[in-house]
Amino acid sequence: MFVKREATILHADLDAFYASVEQRDDPRLRGRPIIVGGGVVLAASYEAKAYGVRTAMGGRQARLLCPGAIVVEPRMSAYADASKAVFQIFEDTTPLVEGLSIDEAFLDVGGLRRLAGSSTQIAVRLRRAVLEEVGLPITVGVARTKFLAKVASGVAKPDGLLVVQPDRELDFLHPLPVERLWGVGPVTADKLRDRGLTNVGQVARLAEGALVSMLGRASGRHLHALAHNLDPRPVHVGRRRGSIGSQHALGRPPKSPDAIDASVVALVDRVTRRMRAAGRVGRTVVLRLRFDDFTRATRSHTLAQATAQTHTILSAVRDLLTTASAMIERRGLTLVGVAIGNLEDDSAIQLALPFDRRSNIALDAALDDVRDRFGSDAVTRTVLLGKDQGVSVPMLPD
Repeated sequence: MFVKREATILHADLDAFYASVEQRDDPRLRGRPIIVGGGVVLAASYEAKAYGVRTAMGGRQARLLCPGAIVVEPRMSAYADASKAVFQIFEDTTPLVEGLSIDEAFLDVGGLRRLAGSSTQIAVRLRRAVLEEVGLPITVGVARTKFLAKVASGVAKPDGLLVVQPDRELDFLHPLPVERLWGVGPVTADKLRDRGLTNVGQVARLAEGALVSMLGRASGRHLHALAHNLDPRPVHVGRRRGSIGSQHALGRPPKSPDAIDASVVALVDRVTRRMRAAGRVGRTVVLRLRFDDFTRATRSHTLAQATAQTHTILSAVRDLLTTASAMIERRGLTLVGVAIGNLEDDSAIQLALPFDRRSNIALDAALDDVRDRFGSDAVTRTVLLGKDQGVSVPMLPD
């Protein structure tokens, strides 16, 4: 089997993106602790992060940690424009660009050595171009695999460049804490640390079977592979999303069932509108929850037929929410998310029998048209009047 022996994959990640755009556009904010978003922290500058402020933290807690922070309202159109400018630089660098979000992407620069120099030289020029043309700092990790390139950029932040040469991969990876492995969140990290596994090297020295018995088949095999930097995934170009979703951070104060339901309604409206705009339908409805103790839970349901109808998907999400109500009441809810998976093009869907003249398709289409012409707030549900529907963040095309 052929194994690539050059570090030709770049992971480029804009630093504290929203906050950096604000500091770029207002010189008075530069070098100051910045919090974007008042009720819930959408982004924090590194000056604010130094005080412990983190994304998705409640605004009150963030201001207690950093009393001198400057709170600014988000400007989503400015962030979307900055993202488009940065991605244009990515695409001018190489045709092999895989966007992960509006502020990060993988780039494969293999085969460009004769035209553009080494991977390191390309990364240096990329960072300079983003700073000079868009005015934003960006960190780049360079490695042989996507996994290690992303780890390298995380270690190099902020505003850094780190190249992991193929003959030094495990020397770099193994001393890092277990949290650097993709898929290791607080719960998995606690399981590993309870068994004395604090760094990646210790995980790598375990047999795959031991990890499987500890974490389950999927997670055990996944972490065993990553601990040895086994990641054959290429950089994918133009691949459509496998799911479309959105989430809303609720903060730590107690939420009534009506308030949670209003958040779910707003999320379903947002997600299904995106699906219809992208010409997608889906079958698997997923509800994601995060609790006061930062643990998470996921509930899902697969529909009989793929759809993008708001009414059908909202009914399924509400059913899932009902099954989790006791858990929410006991543990407190700080974030709710909705996603639709098993996506396919809507042109491939056959109409189900019997045909229903009262179908909600026409209503959805009419509402989409009004919102497209007059804005998202032009028409809304009664249950959402006066309610915080969260911020609609810019995203990569669906």
